[in-house]
Formats: sequence, C-alpha cells, structure tokens
Amino acid sequence: MTKAFLGVGWGFPIEIDKSSGAVAIAQYEESVRQSIWIILGTSKGERVMRPDFGCGIYDLVFEVNSAATSGKVVQAVRDALLMQEPRIDVRDVHVEPQDSGETLLIHIEYEVRATNNVFNLVYPFYLERNAA
Repeated sequence: MTKAFLGVGWGFPIEIDKSSGAVAIAQYEESVRQSIWIILGTSKGERVMRPDFGCGIYDLVFEVNSAATSGKVVQAVRDALLMQEPRIDVRDVHVEPQDSGETLLIHIEYEVRATNNVFNLVYPFYLERNAA
C-alpha cells in the first residue's frame, strides 16, 4: 500500500497557506491525525446526516472525575476510532487526570495501517466544574 491511500484534503482547522494563497492541505499521516482530532472533537448527533459520527465522551461531561469515568472515556474513544477511522489500528488508550480534577488527558497510541508507523496523540477533555 502507498501513502496515497491515506488521503489528501483540506487541513483542519481550515486556513490559507501563506506561500500559495490557497487553502492549506493536510496529507498522509497528518490527514489521519487531523481526522482523529475531528472524531474526538465531535459529539454524537452533532453532524448533519451522520448521527453516529463522533465520540461519546461528551455524554460524560458532567461525570465525577473517577476511575469509572476514565474507563468510560477509554471505551468511548476506542469505539469511535474503531468505527470511524479505518486507516489506523488503536494500540493503546489511557486517561491521565490532571491536578485540577477538571481535565482528563486522553493519550492515544495508534498505528497507521498503510505505513506501519506508530504515532501518539494527546487530547484534552474537560469535565464540567463542580460536577461532584
């Protein structure tokens, strides 16, 4: 398989490339990384005509920061990436609570299938203040 399978398209967030004046492009592994970011940043039901697109972590915004909540976040992230990003294999997902108790850092280790390259991504997830 070649890198062309990974795709080329508009970058996210959409911006203008200063050197060419055209829309900035994301390609190959960067396209995959941005796709994961979009999946995690979209709540289920938020996208028109695609009610199953997105990640279920936003159903957990008002949960108490606990081991049970961390487990639910891990499962929601794994499920979302398994269903919506066929270009990767998820190797590991773990959650690290921050000192404030309001932020969870979601660490994702994934392998791009076409190249067998392994990458890490850290996604911050914010719990609602005073949820306890």
